[in-house]
Amino acid sequence: MDRMQGQEGHHDHVPVYASGSQVLQKLEEKWESTKQQRYPAMYSSVVGGIILEPAMMVIPIDDHMVHRGHGVFDTAMISDGCLYELDSHLDRLLISAGKAKIGCPFSRGTLRRILVEMTAASRCKNGSIKYWLSAGPGDFLLSPKGCTEPAFYAVVIAAGAGAGAGAGHGQRVREGVKAITSSVPMKSPMFAAMKSVNYLPNALAMAEAEERGAYASVWVDEAGDVAEGPTMNVAFVTAGGELVVPAFDRILSGCTAKRVLALAPKLVDAGLLKSVRAASISAADARRCAEMMFVGSGLPLLPIVEWDGKPVGDGRVGRISLALSDMLCQDMKTGPDRILVPYDSKLPRDIDHSS
Repeated sequence: MDRMQGQEGHHDHVPVYASGSQVLQKLEEKWESTKQQRYPAMYSSVVGGIILEPAMMVIPIDDHMVHRGHGVFDTAMISDGCLYELDSHLDRLLISAGKAKIGCPFSRGTLRRILVEMTAASRCKNGSIKYWLSAGPGDFLLSPKGCTEPAFYAVVIAAGAGAGAGAGHGQRVREGVKAITSSVPMKSPMFAAMKSVNYLPNALAMAEAEERGAYASVWVDEAGDVAEGPTMNVAFVTAGGELVVPAFDRILSGCTAKRVLALAPKLVDAGLLKSVRAASISAADARRCAEMMFVGSGLPLLPIVEWDGKPVGDGRVGRISLALSDMLCQDMKTGPDRILVPYDSKLPRDIDHSS
């Protein structure tokens, strides 16, 4: 008989757990060995409530999001006890769900309330939330017809546990990061513009960048135009003082990139920029730009000082990148798109799923 080898050594037989209590014990042992409580709260429509026990933060294996990739997701940052740009991200989730032919088990208002109450229950003041709409559990077939109903999942990720910029972010902003052009084929426009869970190309593009000593990669499309990064948009400052963000017609419509486009005209008024626009930009023109930056929810902005081994501009972080970074950080703290999380309020024990 072949011998099984696991983390705890050799086993003559694969362990069989006949009761839920045995499985729960093993899951609790796993989480007890984790020094940091990374995920202080989760919501599951399958369970019908908010879960605070990490060992129980699971989803059914027959959920079509798991074995067929039939799901969409989005995110929002938690900054000083406020959810930042939740509404724009939630709108994008529902647009993605419509494109993916995934229904929604609740109204938009209920989804929003679930996310706010989950964040409050977590007591997390800085970090992020991620949330998913899935075709739902039901079977292991390709068609979603056998799914019982769409499912909604969400989780709170505490700062320092893969939420947001993380350690060393300030240094990256001051010193800039390196980027490469990805050799991984990018998604077609239909799938690039839909925030689905099918992120294998994105994961491979990120792995390729890390293997080559870069922070992240940049996709260039078949027409030779700059597209986006694996989890973020890209922006450029031309030698003539124009801020250019690649148009969103063939890539994901980035909420943070849109916020940059809304805030940047202040730099035009201050005489630091000549114009701001979303437009196509060829890789050849982009390489002649004075500044380049990654823009995304968890960053929110990182200057790029080297692309494919060559300096961007003079190879140093530019003043526009720093100014936009400061504006985004300030917007997260005092801007209009913030929802104050009611940590001190007494939350209802059950969420009315009919509303």
